Amino acid sequence: MNPNKALWEQGDFTRIAATMRDSGRAFVATLDILPGQEILDLGCGDGTTALPAAECGANVLGVDIAGNLVAAGNARAAAAGLTRLRFQEGDASDLAGIADDRFDMVLSMFGAMFAPRPFDVAAEMVRVTRPGGRIVMGNWIPGDATLVAQVLRISAAYTPPPLEGFVSPVSWGVEINARDRFTAAGIKPDAITCEPTVWTFHHPGPPADLLDLFRRYYGPTMNAYTAAQLAGRADDLHRELLALFEQQNRGDADDTIVHATFLKVTARKDRA
Repeated sequence: MNPNKALWEQGDFTRIAATMRDSGRAFVATLDILPGQEILDLGCGDGTTALPAAECGANVLGVDIAGNLVAAGNARAAAAGLTRLRFQEGDASDLAGIADDRFDMVLSMFGAMFAPRPFDVAAEMVRVTRPGGRIVMGNWIPGDATLVAQVLRISAAYTPPPLEGFVSPVSWGVEINARDRFTAAGIKPDAITCEPTVWTFHHPGPPADLLDLFRRYYGPTMNAYTAAQLAGRADDLHRELLALFEQQNRGDADDTIVHATFLKVTARKDRA
């Protein structure tokens, strides 16, 4: 199986996504989506941003490599009566079957960044965007002091070294990398903007409960706990992560609110 597919199908990211719904809706509200626009949400999960985009009246296609998340997204769309929204499986590195110049916007919040071959990912996003359209990515920033970057850093320290040739997903959170990848795909340098932006996780329970969701349902953290258990270091990993979640909490002891900084990358494709 594709290792990226295996990573995201082993857990149930819908449980994490439930803590991100308000941020997804708020972020979509900043995008000025118009009724009738064609939008691709790439690495969409179960629709944290795809659903609110469809509620704006856009025609939205959600693509994710994890079959369980595609099924969950289609179920959410049906329950909400959103006939303009559908989900299908696909790989951000190779959007086979999707026509050139199809979408007014390609959106990817913490999704396409995890796909292998980042230059191929950028090229595919540019290919399927219509002239005059835009690409909007949200990417976690390596070394950032906020939650997700630190979860990924700590998890990586407890897992075996990656295979040769592996490119870290958080490399997308470095501005020069994002610029290089999109310019290589044909985007003009002055058509690319990058800005740090804040995402919020909200869980109606203590920080330990939010950590438990990450431990049980978030692929990178699941892998870290498995490796740490085999190495006899599971308690060390848990203590380190629990301290992080408690330190990052901006709510109270029974209502966890955690902010995480990401790099918002916008790339505009030239009109023909």
